[in-house]
Amino acid sequence: MAHIVIIGASTGGLPAAYEMRALLDDSHQVTVISNTPLFHFVPSNPWIATGFRRRSDTSFDIEEHLTAKNIAFSSAGVVEINAEQNQLVLGDESTIDYDYLIVATGPKLAFDEIEGLGPEGFTESICTIDHAEQANIAWQKFMQNPGPIVVGAVQGASCYGPAYEYALMMSHELRKAKIRDQVPITFVTAEPYLGHFGMAGVGDSKGLIESEFRKNDIKWLTNAKVTKIEQSMMMVEQVNDQAETIKSHQLSFDYSMMLPAFKGVDCVANLGKEAVNPRGFLKVDDYQRNPKYSNIYGVGVCIAIPPIEETPLSVGAPKTGYMIESMATAAVQNIKTAIEGKEPESIATWNAICLADMGDTGAAFIAMPQIPPRNTAWMKKGKWVRWAKIAYEKYFLHKIKVGSPEPVYEKSILKLLGVTKTK
Repeated sequence: MAHIVIIGASTGGLPAAYEMRALLDDSHQVTVISNTPLFHFVPSNPWIATGFRRRSDTSFDIEEHLTAKNIAFSSAGVVEINAEQNQLVLGDESTIDYDYLIVATGPKLAFDEIEGLGPEGFTESICTIDHAEQANIAWQKFMQNPGPIVVGAVQGASCYGPAYEYALMMSHELRKAKIRDQVPITFVTAEPYLGHFGMAGVGDSKGLIESEFRKNDIKWLTNAKVTKIEQSMMMVEQVNDQAETIKSHQLSFDYSMMLPAFKGVDCVANLGKEAVNPRGFLKVDDYQRNPKYSNIYGVGVCIAIPPIEETPLSVGAPKTGYMIESMATAAVQNIKTAIEGKEPESIATWNAICLADMGDTGAAFIAMPQIPPRNTAWMKKGKWVRWAKIAYEKYFLHKIKVGSPEPVYEKSILKLLGVTKTK
């Protein structure tokens, strides 16, 4: 009998658990460990921050849905991975042994790397549901006394889509309230150009985003390094292609949301330099296996992926939902073959798919593969994309609740967008 433990219960961990349980008979044990009793749909966080969604719309208690599928669950979290002993130390000081480990923890948010950044500083965040709710409280206060907004993503970030969404959604909400004329908005990003997304762009994403920002009267600073944030003031340096400072800015704001850089969570980062990269992300091979510990697999934002291209400032590569789901499937299938004494053969399909709400419209992006040159670089815009994202949110939450082992993205979004080939 093998015991497979999955750390993390979000868009990587839960699908991996359901797929693992469906592949193995009951002589094998599957356990999920999270640091929260709740699942929440992370792509909905910008909606929570603007008040379009509430916590109850996008989250639910995990345990009853896992136990119904004969999957054990703990919300104690993991504080240490003793990889040499195949053992985890949990937040309640208990231990659990494993034969195979899937790490799907997501990232540690590196607010500490910039003075004044984050909810404990002077800017809001939409990275977690708690942060998004806090951002909404600040947003409601701001709407009563509007002023300048600064929004974007700092150097080292690897998740840019939500920042673009939130900027355009805020603009839309301000227009609905007929106070847009009172609110200058500046978008600040380390990307070399708008619509880069950490992916060297997708199709004409640069032109599309620039056009939308012009239509919405949003100014922008690219190649922008945030150096310090104070109460109502952000210090930003713009650099040239050689990363030399060419202009300094002091941007005043009454409301700001800046996405941080990511790092590996502590229990993963402490595995050592042979197992993780300098940022603490788990190294994996083509089969999602760690090169140091072959019975540890990585899925999602927690794994090490090099930047797609060199940029003047650090711009990380994103891990989108379809990619994460594909990694989970590959890891699960390769664990099954390992249990059977066979060599791994399943390789993830690293394609990027994104549905973005842009306030009163939306945009869909597909990059196959994520790293150029690509077989498909597809982009479309329209109100239907926004409604598609709303519909997908409901569909995904339903599939996760019922514990479907079928890949959700491939069965839904790709079909919806009319894309049939994923290789």
